[in-house]
Amino acid sequence: MNFAQAEFLIFLCVVLVVAWTAGANDRRIRNGFLLAASYYFYAYWDYRFCGLLLISTLVDFFVARRMSSCTSPHRRKGWLIVSLMVNLGMLGFFKYFNFFLDTARPLIESLGGHAGTLNVILPVGISFFTFQTLSYTIDVYRGKLRPTSSLLDFALYVAFFPQLVAGPIVRATNLLPQLAEVPEFRRRMMYGGFQQLLRGAVKKILIADRLAETVDVVFAGVELYSSVSVWIAVIAYAGQIYYDFSGYSDMAIGIAKMLGYRFPVNFRHPYLATSMSEFWRRWHITLSTWLRDYLYIPLGGSRGSSFATQRNLMITMTLGGLWHGAAVTYVLWGLWHGAALVIERYRRAASRLPRVIRSRVVRWFLVMTVVLMGWVLFRSPDWTTAMQVYQRLWMPWLSVAIDGSAMDVSAMSGAATDGVGALGETARIVWLPPLTLLMIAIMVIEHAVWTTRLRRCMRLPPDAWYSGVATAMMIWSLLLYAPRGFRPFVYFQF
Repeated sequence: MNFAQAEFLIFLCVVLVVAWTAGANDRRIRNGFLLAASYYFYAYWDYRFCGLLLISTLVDFFVARRMSSCTSPHRRKGWLIVSLMVNLGMLGFFKYFNFFLDTARPLIESLGGHAGTLNVILPVGISFFTFQTLSYTIDVYRGKLRPTSSLLDFALYVAFFPQLVAGPIVRATNLLPQLAEVPEFRRRMMYGGFQQLLRGAVKKILIADRLAETVDVVFAGVELYSSVSVWIAVIAYAGQIYYDFSGYSDMAIGIAKMLGYRFPVNFRHPYLATSMSEFWRRWHITLSTWLRDYLYIPLGGSRGSSFATQRNLMITMTLGGLWHGAAVTYVLWGLWHGAALVIERYRRAASRLPRVIRSRVVRWFLVMTVVLMGWVLFRSPDWTTAMQVYQRLWMPWLSVAIDGSAMDVSAMSGAATDGVGALGETARIVWLPPLTLLMIAIMVIEHAVWTTRLRRCMRLPPDAWYSGVATAMMIWSLLLYAPRGFRPFVYFQF
């Protein structure tokens, strides 16, 4: 079941009605119903993985209570290790087993062994709920949070369906106190949640899915397209992944608001950033703060020498890349961002920067270039495809493919050319889809408007005359212009 499907809208309507009627005055009835609805939502994907969710819930609930009752630091640490081993063990097996097996396969076979294969299915949302439950046990271990005595509340905290499969990663300090009481029904909060849900649907269905049509075609045959077309596809992917993921986050936050709960903001227009550190303060905020608080700072953060700080940044970003997926390209994406943060930190002092680079516009351009080149790695299915994209972006005149063999592009594409040789730039397809260019323009305008006073209008306040008109137009556009077929959210694969 997906937020953008009709089945989910029916499910959500039922949940809202029951939560605000039968569960309006009794916390246990409300939380019990929401827990059952959340497990039904997760079972709709694959009921077999509900057991993993239950194991993680029970282990971390009882581990936290045992840590709270222990006075010995060694026993407390021992219980924390139990939580880490169970949660990271499940995540490692289901997400990374085949990756590490394929990586080690050449070595195993060179030693005369045989590395078989195991068809491991990746449970939806395992990366998100693993990090969420780990933050709870770690906070209890650090003494920042008292363990809850209600298994029902904690089970709902772990499985709450708006954020279960793709975030935001909500801390226990944020959500558990809200679950401990029945929220008060507020029309303004219900309206705000509906508007955020609607905006998220527009981002996902009308913008991200349209951009994806161009991105998928170009990345499936990079060697066929001109440098300009590949640049447009890369920029389109930057828009696709932003509107796809921020759209999901908006929908999750909006649904939670409609149920009376508040989630943290997950995106703050990251493409306005003028430094890489600012980009990560704006992009996937709940993940970046999780990595900061539970990985970077425990490694030492910036408290040690310059070398230690750079090492900590590289380790954090590399593991952050690996968290996204079990592939070399994700690891390289993490390394790329880690290296960018290290270089930026080294050159941070204004006296070390050339005067021209101190310009806000130039810094924004450099940040966007780094981000776009990182998205190439993130989107490419393998290293070969990424290198082909880089070649088309920066060295379009090259007449040799990555594997060293020449290709007759005109014959492969069946497209008319200008009579230039097989790999000449003018022999390639120049594809400038108007709808994609329109969506890229919308992305630029939306980010630009957010820097002005007009950003309040974009929230569609309930007392504004234009809010009703804008709402009707969004609903009409979703019904009329939504692409055919269903395209899953990008982050579901993580």
